[in-house]
Amino acid sequence: MIKVLFDHQIFSLQVYGGISRYFANIIENSKADAEIDATCGLLYSQNHYFKSSSNGFKAAMFKLLTRNKSDIYQKNKKYCKFLIQQGDFDVFHPTYYDPYFLSYLKKPLVITIHDMIHERFPEFFPADDPIAAQKKILAEAADRIIAISETTKLDIINYLGISPDKIKVIAHGIDEHELIYGPVEGIPERYLLFVGSRGGYKNFLILVKAFAELSKADQSLQLVISGGGQFTPEEVELLTENGILERTFHLNATDAQLNTLYAQAACFVFPSIYEGFGIPILEAFKNNCPVVLSNCSCFPEIAGEAALYFDPESTQALVSAVTLIQKDTLLKTKLVAAGQLKLKDYTLEKCIFSTIKLYKELQLTSSNLIS
Repeated sequence: MIKVLFDHQIFSLQVYGGISRYFANIIENSKADAEIDATCGLLYSQNHYFKSSSNGFKAAMFKLLTRNKSDIYQKNKKYCKFLIQQGDFDVFHPTYYDPYFLSYLKKPLVITIHDMIHERFPEFFPADDPIAAQKKILAEAADRIIAISETTKLDIINYLGISPDKIKVIAHGIDEHELIYGPVEGIPERYLLFVGSRGGYKNFLILVKAFAELSKADQSLQLVISGGGQFTPEEVELLTENGILERTFHLNATDAQLNTLYAQAACFVFPSIYEGFGIPILEAFKNNCPVVLSNCSCFPEIAGEAALYFDPESTQALVSAVTLIQKDTLLKTKLVAAGQLKLKDYTLEKCIFSTIKLYKELQLTSSNLIS
């Protein structure tokens, strides 16, 4: 039996989010392996994906005694310190980059690096943002590093100087459960879909400019945006200046509603100049939604021939790609079929299996060193 301890960090920080969903999937699905005992150092969490974190009398009392999100974080952190110092586990896998545990951790350390955005594009983050420094500390201290794509692995090597022998690429996976669709009130009949946050490297500006041009030629086309929070005053001004505020529909969709949005979209557009992986690509594939991607970062690695690509610096390139995918029915059909094939490379089962295999290898190595 291998005991793996996960810490609280991402579950204290996120209610929704790709990283917390990734770790929740690993923890919950590890229970199917009789050789793995996965535990998370949580007293209480409001996270949507990790359901077991908010059950029971202890969680109810914890919620009653905490005042805010910061209070929840600090109490969970204190509990994790206690568990780590107790040492009743074989492998430790923190869920984010705070190295608070390093001074008293005596067991093998695995970390997952989801992207190297802070290192590649520091101009998009505050000067005092600690993530890059924390990530480097953990990368150097870790016994093994999981990179979620080959692109991320190369960036870890280039920006942090980590040996490739220390890094294992284990791609994200998407579950193969039957899709659940939820109603979306007021959904447009024809629309482009954008999912996620919109700041900095997400390259939202190029989509706004391209849609402004597309909408002049096609009065029935609208833009649907899911997630990322409500529009900021600056975004409202941007949409207004480009004449598309009234043709832009925003909502924070549930998972079931998001499936509906993918399934009914003219296409899904992902214009980022950098991502570590891109789970929305797989979500679109699963819903038979044609995908238009920027031609940089990990996107060609992940989507292969199942997407149409464009230069993320060219408004006209995005306009041309969206126009083509709407007019060429045969191309659209081919892309959707290729997306279904691509999903077989990125199953949740493969992700969980490879991660558990890494834990077992690390424990075996550690045991041999001790003996």
